[in-house]
Amino acid sequence: MVRIKKAGHHGILLPDLKIGLDYSGTKADHYFVSHAHADHMPRNRKLTVYATPPTASFMKLRGFGGKVKTLEFGETLQTDAANITFYPAGHILGSAMTFIESDQGSVLYTGDYRTPPSPATEGFELPETNIDTFITEATFSLPIYKWKSEEELSLQIRSFASENLNEGFTPIFTAYNLGKAQELMYILKELDHPMQIHGAGFKLCSVYEEHGFSLGTYESYNRDTCEGKILITPGSALGTGFASNVKKKRVAYCSGWAANESRQTQLTVDELIPISDHLDFFELIDLCEQLNPKKVLITHTPNPKVVQHYLSRKGIKSGFLDLEASDVE
Repeated sequence: MVRIKKAGHHGILLPDLKIGLDYSGTKADHYFVSHAHADHMPRNRKLTVYATPPTASFMKLRGFGGKVKTLEFGETLQTDAANITFYPAGHILGSAMTFIESDQGSVLYTGDYRTPPSPATEGFELPETNIDTFITEATFSLPIYKWKSEEELSLQIRSFASENLNEGFTPIFTAYNLGKAQELMYILKELDHPMQIHGAGFKLCSVYEEHGFSLGTYESYNRDTCEGKILITPGSALGTGFASNVKKKRVAYCSGWAANESRQTQLTVDELIPISDHLDFFELIDLCEQLNPKKVLITHTPNPKVVQHYLSRKGIKSGFLDLEASDVE
């Protein structure tokens, strides 16, 4: 089995293969970035890394100063110790799972992922071979997290926008600037109504358009002209004056965490829309059962014990990959 170390918040190091996954240290020869969210991009900005073409574009737009070599989905990079291939992760545009094959065994590292995939991504695809070690995030690690279908969520999103526009309210959707914002726009474009997106998200939309994902009619947020448009912004911007001049507005909180109804009073929003770019608890368990690896390593979770309990009931060996117990054979 391949030796695996946790190295930093999301970083994974395969020391014997000299491979770093979302890793910022100096003990690897080859570095692979799963996607361009800030918590997965290397903090060491002088590294040379591999990423998919959309992720490479996002990283440059978000200030990564190192060199990014592009690796297409399904294209295999050969090193002295391993073969490495990217597979679509369905999380955001360009997001990739990294599959490593070596004489010591095989590893599939998910990064963040979603299956069924976000409609504004390249889809979700698994290697057609046995996997020895499956390293999976478990962001939503409790059975209370079970998502509605994409059709139900899309209907809720479009209905919130159209009903409020008809009543003279400006609808505001809160979503982070990369991934969720563009997924909402992709869903909302069917209304054929002008949208405005927070400026930090606006500059990222061009990458979606370049890769064939039309996001409808949109422009960067403009305080003077935003009233009556569909608005998309990170929730944090609402506290710093975003659309504060609009008197008639309603806010939808868009996140997997919206499945917890207490969020509505905590955030003082008008609607909770539990749309996530991660898979839910039951999708995670089902996928592990489908893959049936020799071992599942859980990471990026507030509590792995429930996931491990469900996996053990299915006869699947698992462990928790953290900084204190990170050397796994």
